[in-house]
Amino acid sequence: MLTRQEALVDYDEASGRAIPDRLTREKHRSYLGYAQRFLDIYSAGIGRTRRELHRSVESALAANDDCPLRRIAAFKKLLDEKSKYAADAGRKAAKLRQQVFLSAATSHPLVSRVEGVFCNLEQDVKQRIAAELNLTWEQIDARLFSDVIEFQRLEGFEGYASPEALLARYNVAQTQAALYGAEQLMVWSQQDYKAILRYAKLARLMHSIRREGDGSYCFRFDGPASVLRRSTRYGVAMARFLPGLLSCGQWRATAKIVNRWGKRYRLELSCDDGLKSTAAEIAEFDSDVEAEFAAAWKIADCGGWKLERESEILHAGQSVFTPDFTLVNDSGQRVLLEIIGYWTPEYLKYKTQQLEKFQQYDILLAVLEQTHFEVPSHCGKPIVFKRQLKPADVLTRLENRAE
Repeated sequence: MLTRQEALVDYDEASGRAIPDRLTREKHRSYLGYAQRFLDIYSAGIGRTRRELHRSVESALAANDDCPLRRIAAFKKLLDEKSKYAADAGRKAAKLRQQVFLSAATSHPLVSRVEGVFCNLEQDVKQRIAAELNLTWEQIDARLFSDVIEFQRLEGFEGYASPEALLARYNVAQTQAALYGAEQLMVWSQQDYKAILRYAKLARLMHSIRREGDGSYCFRFDGPASVLRRSTRYGVAMARFLPGLLSCGQWRATAKIVNRWGKRYRLELSCDDGLKSTAAEIAEFDSDVEAEFAAAWKIADCGGWKLERESEILHAGQSVFTPDFTLVNDSGQRVLLEIIGYWTPEYLKYKTQQLEKFQQYDILLAVLEQTHFEVPSHCGKPIVFKRQLKPADVLTRLENRAE
């Protein structure tokens, strides 16, 4: 992610909004060519120092009057994120410098051509030192200041898939940087609830949940210190959470932002903003048993029952439980279904404890026959299956429950 020194955020006093810098096709069309140039510079830059690469990026943008210094710095940071530079393992650079300088000191001063008593040619001394160290001077030059960040040399460049991908990453990175000053983030969502909670957990955000009148959920993300004092800790966590949120669908969000002068603004985001996610994809199903059941349901005659994947969130304080499926019939009846498949004894114990916390909900359980799962008393008799949970068995249980 970017640092605050590379962040570009406009604070609009009239609307009270925080507006991160964003490059658009209409206004910043020329940046597509610049982005390709940046990628070419780094792709062809193996062996060059970080400072040389940065100066080449700066030169590429020198003729652009509409490019703030922080935007240039941000591009350099994003390019470096995909780069591998030579590291100075074991403080070898400092030892090498000591050897070189001590050896060269006996020939001081060095000159580029002989002038009177000054006859120690720089090139000759370099060759002598290289021979003493059993290295070429090019090897010595590459290692001499490898412990200084600016002089580290590029060893590899992973790059971006395209110039468009680099510009898309820039837009997300600036939005993340705007969140560094966030005290609170509210997210209203109509789907992908479990994914949102997983990404929030990975970012170590605290949350509270409420159900809205339209059936959507409102997530409030913050941290315990945010109500006691100003802290950037949770803003950084919210910035880490953003790429995950961007991978989800049907959501909008508002963040409460405090800038460095202590003024409060709001940052408004939605799934329609065009920001591209860089988060690792979360698998749709937790197990093959769930995936096979969902696939079988699609081709079965289900008598008007529809299958929804993780469409309900049960919550009690900081405890959250999302049943695997929700079964919905034409009359609007909704039945929660949780499948207990191949899990470790520790996880099965945790699952039992989790179900006991939500005993006020009517949850239909389907349990793998070989699994030694302690079914909570309030759950009733589960559906037991051998290898694959069949839609017919679930439908039969639904009919019996209706009776």
